[in-house]
Amino acid sequence: MSGRTSAIGALYGLAIGDALGMPTQLMSRQHIAEQFGSIEWFEPAAADHPLARGMAAASITDDTEQALLLARLLIEGGGHVDPEAFARALVRWEDSMRARGSLDLLGPSTKRAVEAVIAGEPATESGRFGTTNGAAMRVTPVGIAVDTSDLDALVDRVVESCLASHNTGVAIAAASAVAAAVSAGIDGAEQAVAFDTAVAAAEIGAARGYWIAAADVGARIRLALELADPDDQERSLTRIYEVIGTSLASQESVPAAFGVLATFPGDPWAAVRAAASLGGDSDTVAAMAGAMGGAIHGVDAYAAKARDLVARVNDLELDLVADALLELRTAGT
Repeated sequence: MSGRTSAIGALYGLAIGDALGMPTQLMSRQHIAEQFGSIEWFEPAAADHPLARGMAAASITDDTEQALLLARLLIEGGGHVDPEAFARALVRWEDSMRARGSLDLLGPSTKRAVEAVIAGEPATESGRFGTTNGAAMRVTPVGIAVDTSDLDALVDRVVESCLASHNTGVAIAAASAVAAAVSAGIDGAEQAVAFDTAVAAAEIGAARGYWIAAADVGARIRLALELADPDDQERSLTRIYEVIGTSLASQESVPAAFGVLATFPGDPWAAVRAAASLGGDSDTVAAMAGAMGGAIHGVDAYAAKARDLVARVNDLELDLVADALLELRTAGT
């Protein structure tokens, strides 16, 4: 399997997981079961959904849109992201979303931070309270653009993408874990090795940024992997939902994404459907699981009809984005 196949798989997995979880975000697992049974294909959002109402089946949310925004800035910046420019780009993105009538806008950590930057606060300070999963949900392009030969250097790039909005150890650790798993997959690592690389990156990332009282992301990933049981998938998902958690908190949703992937080894399509059915921040858990699963198992892990539908509904050209990010990886910038 080529690195290009993995890179394209990461972006398609991100978008597919995001779109599957779009109608179930903010719902409990019980409510999802009552309304959908389980998510097996793309569904439209309910008319009374607090964030996604009016969104058609297979529509992506802020997870994919912000990841593609980060990808564009990485490409324009030769592999680097200017934190203040990123903050201002996020404000413009939110304005465009609001103009389109969307209710799925900036998350709490990002919104607080970018408003501080616009008000004149340095980007090195604006993200000091950001603990949610906003940095991890959009970090996949960093994992495509930077290899795992030097994990400290990979985490450096992750920090650049986190600085303005999520400059805390817990958020950087979470984003580093996702980026490292994606990057390891593109390097050709099998899932177990990719997960070990992710934990190692999380441990490095935890020492970056401002300290915030929170559970250790690397330890929580290891716990999620211990709880995952491919032989009893229902019990495994219940334990992930109840013990690990699926909230916006970085130390919940990111380990949950790893746990769901481990519950369905070799089958990221089943994993993203399960994540979309899990409850909580389901679109983000499914997006992160989809990105990591696509990088590890390649784009063909997702059926062509699913890829084609998500690309058509959202007017995406993910192959071109993947190629441009891979050029950065090859150049070692």
